[in-house]
Amino acid sequence: MDNTPQEIIIKKASKPLSRKTVSSGFSIHSYLNKEEKEEKQESQAIKTENLPQNHFTETDLQMEWNLLLKQLQSKDPFVYNAIKAFKLVKADENAIKVLYPSDSAKVEFDKISGEFFNHFKRKVHNYAIEVEYKKDHENLKIEIVTKKKVFEKFVDKNPLLKDLDDLLKFDLT
Repeated sequence: MDNTPQEIIIKKASKPLSRKTVSSGFSIHSYLNKEEKEEKQESQAIKTENLPQNHFTETDLQMEWNLLLKQLQSKDPFVYNAIKAFKLVKADENAIKVLYPSDSAKVEFDKISGEFFNHFKRKVHNYAIEVEYKKDHENLKIEIVTKKKVFEKFVDKNPLLKDLDDLLKFDLT
């Protein structure tokens, strides 16, 4: 036998030999840090006492809202269709109440609301405006009026139309 020591060669791999683990996208550590950051941001409120607080009317608000809707109708029809049923109402001297029909529509409104309210505050020179959101799904549903519904409204006003329908068998589909 050969008594010479054998040389052992160690090679290092340039890439890991096992697959890289894929994270689920949720990390408890990042979630806790995110909550702490949000709390810090909330504490930094803008003081509006030194900013202008001019009077604005309901008409000013409605004119700007309708202008925004016209611009969105051509620029972004998806957002327009989502928010066209919203109602903006001047609730107080420095408060606007936004009535919205659904949460999904509110999500679309949130994308443009910052830009709209900043523009409105600059236009009326009132930087103390506060916005309150309220879900109002009863009054804001857009009802599709069919021929049958129109006929039923007319029957309420004139019951003789019901006799006419029985006689002639109108096709109201």
